[in-house]
Amino acid sequence: MSKSTRPTISDVAKAAKTGKTSISRYLNGEKHLLSDALLARIEQAIAELDYRPSLMARGLKHGKTRLIGLIIADITNPYSVNVLSGIEAACREKGFTPLVCNTNNELDQELHYLDLLRSYQVEGIVVNAVGMREEGLNRLQQSALPMVLIDRKIPDFACDVVGLDNTQAATTATEHLIEQGFEAILFISEPLGMVNTRRERLSAFRATLARYAGVVAENVEIPLHEADLLDNALRQFHTRHRGMRKAVISANGALTLQVARSLKRIGLHWGSDIGLLGFDELEWAELAGVGITTLKQPTWQIGFAAVEQVVRRINGTDDAVREQVFSGELIVRGSTAR
Repeated sequence: MSKSTRPTISDVAKAAKTGKTSISRYLNGEKHLLSDALLARIEQAIAELDYRPSLMARGLKHGKTRLIGLIIADITNPYSVNVLSGIEAACREKGFTPLVCNTNNELDQELHYLDLLRSYQVEGIVVNAVGMREEGLNRLQQSALPMVLIDRKIPDFACDVVGLDNTQAATTATEHLIEQGFEAILFISEPLGMVNTRRERLSAFRATLARYAGVVAENVEIPLHEADLLDNALRQFHTRHRGMRKAVISANGALTLQVARSLKRIGLHWGSDIGLLGFDELEWAELAGVGITTLKQPTWQIGFAAVEQVVRRINGTDDAVREQVFSGELIVRGSTAR
C-alpha cells in the first residue's frame, strides 16, 4: 500500500491476519466476540497503519450521522459567538458534531447551506434566523428535519424556540433608567421587519413607559451601518430635550458599538451628557469610558438548551412545540449612574 493512500478496513484485516467481519465487530464495539489474541493483532494493525475509520460512512450505513447542522446569520456578532460555545458544549456531551454554516446575512448563502446540510444528512438543525430572508425561511419550513430556532420565531411556523425573555429584559432595562432619574429615553433598534426580538423589546419599552406619564419615550429604527442617520438621530434627540436627563437603549450588542462610536463622533459622553444601556454583554463594555450598562443574555445556556431540545426531537419525542425563555441580567456601570 502506498504511504499516500488512506488505509482501508481490508488493509487492517490483512495486517491482522483475519477477515473484515472481525474488524467490523471490533470497530462496532463487539469486542467481546473476539479472542484476546485477535484483539491484540487488530489493535497492533490499526496502530501500525494509523487507520482512522470513516465516521461519515459508518453513520450513513446505520442511518445516523451524529451531525447537527447549525445556521448562523452573522458569526461576527458577539451574541452568536457566545451561543456557539454553549452549542459546542452540548454537542460534545450528547455525542454529536456541529456542522457550522455562517450565512453572513446573504440569501444565496442561506439557500446553499440549507441544501448542503440536507446533503450531509444531518440529523437535526439549530437555526439563528435573525436576518434570514423570506425564501430561506420558506426553505426551512419545508424541511422535515428536527429543528430548533434560537432567538427568532418564524411566523406561521410551529417550531421549538429557545431565547431571551425579551419582555422581562426590556422591562428591567427601562425601569432601571427610570429609577436613575432619566426623563427622556430613546430606544434604538435596527429596522423591526418581522423580527420578533426587536418587536418584543420595543413593545415592553413602550408598555413600561406608559406607566410613567412624565417620562418622554421615543424610538427610532436605523440600519446597523448607517452612521450619518445614527449621528443625526442622537444629535436631534439630545437637542430636542435639552435640559432634561436623557438616555439611550440600544437593542443589541452590534448596535451598541455603533451608538458608542456615534456619541464619540458628535461629542457626547455617556454617563455625563447622556445615559447609555445596551442589550448584550460586551467584553469591552466595562472598559469604555465610565463603563456601559448592559442587559446580559445567558447566551451559553441558550445554545446548550437549543441542542438539548433538538436532540430530544431527534430521539423521537413528540411533545408539543415549546418556547423556552431565559431571564437576562442587568449589569450596571457608569453610563447610567446618577
